[in-house]
Amino acid sequence: MSASHPTDRQPGPQRPRGPAAPPAQAARVLLLRDFDLGTLVAIRHEVERLCGLWGLTGLGLYRFVVAVNEITTNAVRHGGGSGRLRLWHVGRRLYCRIDDSGPGGAADPERLPDPGSPEGRGLWLARQNVARLTLYSGPAGTTIELEAS
Repeated sequence: MSASHPTDRQPGPQRPRGPAAPPAQAARVLLLRDFDLGTLVAIRHEVERLCGLWGLTGLGLYRFVVAVNEITTNAVRHGGGSGRLRLWHVGRRLYCRIDDSGPGGAADPERLPDPGSPEGRGLWLARQNVARLTLYSGPAGTTIELEAS
């Protein structure tokens, strides 16, 4: 894994969907927490609280929290039932990374699923609410990084 990722987890084969986040040595971690179905609500509230304290407000705060919530929910539903969230900032930019250990094969965040499809909108919705979404997926799991708008 390159130095641009502030985690020591090594995902499977990588499928980048945007530029890498800034170098980890410049990052200040705000939250590092494992989550599962029972902690999804609490982690969403904690992300909202920390982002608000950091200075994200209004629609920007709402949109970032929606994106984080969609990805953490996907990690629980499709990624093995749990995950790890890391929230950090570099300068005035906020980032969030969600790792899971599911089978990989995440959908394309740039493509809206077919209207008849019962799934697949969460990743697309998350992409619509952030400045950047980077996706790495493979047999060892999926990692998604979000950058607040």
